[in-house]
Amino acid sequence: MRARFSAAVLGVAVFRMFLSAGATAAEPSKDDKVVKDGMVISLEYTLIGEDGKVMESNRGKEPLKYIQGEKTGMPPGLEKELVGMKIGQEKHVRLENAYGAVNPQAFQEIPKKQIPANELKQIRVGSMVPLTTPNGQEISAPVSEIKEKTIVVNLNHPMAGKTLVWVVKVLDIQPPPPPQAAQPAEPAPPGKPPQGGR
Repeated sequence: MRARFSAAVLGVAVFRMFLSAGATAAEPSKDDKVVKDGMVISLEYTLIGEDGKVMESNRGKEPLKYIQGEKTGMPPGLEKELVGMKIGQEKHVRLENAYGAVNPQAFQEIPKKQIPANELKQIRVGSMVPLTTPNGQEISAPVSEIKEKTIVVNLNHPMAGKTLVWVVKVLDIQPPPPPQAAQPAEPAPPGKPPQGGR
């Protein structure tokens, strides 16, 4: 009876060990991560135009990384559709005016007299011309029309007013990076008082 009792006790001990191992395996894994604001998302995507042709894709290349909800250039409508997705999930997202509607106010006229003659001769409809914004940023914009005394450039987003389809796959989800600590002030060079000193 003692031998049987000991075996029974041993069996209970083994059963308890098995339960303990099972409980450890049931802990949350990376598969429980979902796309939400603040998370660093890695995407594989294919962008398809209104005509059904592939316009852009990063399949087989470096994934697209961005921080969800940080307005880093991703169309807001696309980010909204990605919320709640998990690693490995795929989705087809169709968006109208993904980059906004065409704004008539974004067509700007530039007097031809402001353009060097040798450059003006080469400009055609569709040509990209370099421009400088009021804050000093260098950009390029396509020429949409050439008038008698001016050329008209289109400052809308290149995809404005278009219906686009994204085929996306979530490759990875990581927590947001820790905030950077404030950098200590650099010591003043020899013979020079610290900044703010007299």
